[in-house]
Amino acid sequence: MKSWPVQDAKARFSELLDACLREGPQLVTKRGNDAAVLVPASEWRRLQHAAKPTLKELLLADTARVDLPLPPRGRMRRRSPAGLA
Repeated sequence: MKSWPVQDAKARFSELLDACLREGPQLVTKRGNDAAVLVPASEWRRLQHAAKPTLKELLLADTARVDLPLPPRGRMRRRSPAGLA
């Protein structure tokens, strides 16, 4: 993966974009530190899809995922069943 200082990336963005489409992801650095990666849109979509499996994929998976975010439970009391007040 080629590295581009932010000044070069700004000045030669068209070249950066062409390199991304031709060669794959391109790293942009700021003050010598990794700052961002430019990836082709098709690769980004693939990564996004892989990061968020569908409910069907989760249910059919061979192993359970334990890193699923669960919403916090509310503190409100449950309603009593109808007629049992």
